Amino acid sequence: MLRIGIILGSTRKGRNGEAVANWINNFAKKRNDEATYELVDLLEFNLPFLGSAIPEAMQKVTESNVKAWSEKMASFDGYIFVTPEYNHATSGVLKNALDYLNPEVNNKAAGFVAYGSLGGARAIENLRLILGELQIADVRTAVTFSLMTDFENMTEFKPASYHEDNSNQMLDQVISWSSALSVLRNK
Repeated sequence: MLRIGIILGSTRKGRNGEAVANWINNFAKKRNDEATYELVDLLEFNLPFLGSAIPEAMQKVTESNVKAWSEKMASFDGYIFVTPEYNHATSGVLKNALDYLNPEVNNKAAGFVAYGSLGGARAIENLRLILGELQIADVRTAVTFSLMTDFENMTEFKPASYHEDNSNQMLDQVISWSSALSVLRNK
């Protein structure tokens, strides 16, 4: 059974990402897959910005948080990154969290669920570059939610039903690639 982590890539107060991440998590769990899904919220890890000075009193807590993040990501065979688009890119906290990783995510697959004024398309393209450096294979199909049409008043998530087809395609691809890449991970 494959394990797929659904990574909520925003920690902003009032974030739209929580509703989006819950939607894709619930959607994925209703499928009859050879996979289990787990929602992972970056807010729960409290990662400092990589390279920032950490007060001595906080160093053990910080080390523990970074270790927990690394172990959580290592436990998955693939990922679905739920990302907002901020200033034509993914969120700073998701980029920062990815900067703490490398060997524990190599040779795994990833799909994307994004939201923004243009459906988060530019955030996805930004993530494709970052994940390539981490040796994570990203799948072609992405799920993109527009703040204009899939959110009421840009805050209440009300996705159109046509997103289900893209979601199924993206999940199928993540499962296929995660399974195929297991050969490399198990060498």
